[in-house]
Amino acid sequence: MENSSPFLGLRTCIYKVTDLEAAKSWYNQAFNSAPYFDTPFYIGYNIGGYELGLLPDETNTPAASKLDSVLTYWGVADVDATYAMLLAQGATEHEKPNDVGDGIMLATVKDPWGNVLGFICNPHFKSIM
Repeated sequence: MENSSPFLGLRTCIYKVTDLEAAKSWYNQAFNSAPYFDTPFYIGYNIGGYELGLLPDETNTPAASKLDSVLTYWGVADVDATYAMLLAQGATEHEKPNDVGDGIMLATVKDPWGNVLGFICNPHFKSIM
């Protein structure tokens, strides 16, 4: 079946933060990765072939005011362990780990800047990367 959609798939997930340097340090630890692109106006990571971007929040939006109407889930091998690690690192609870059916586990936390960070273990989905 040929895909005629103009969309090629996800490429970048950007989180706005009020302190770019602190966020870089936090995300370096959270993803056990260093940025490939590091400037005063944008920090970019290559996470499994996808871009995680940090962008300065020029409006200084309070963390409690950020909306979580769009959720992005990063693939992980162990949702419970990732959830515990991020909480220990200073994230706050958003949605505790749960099995949503058929062995698919997911959870979300909020980073120190109020952004929702989701992660999922789906044994039925394999990336085409």
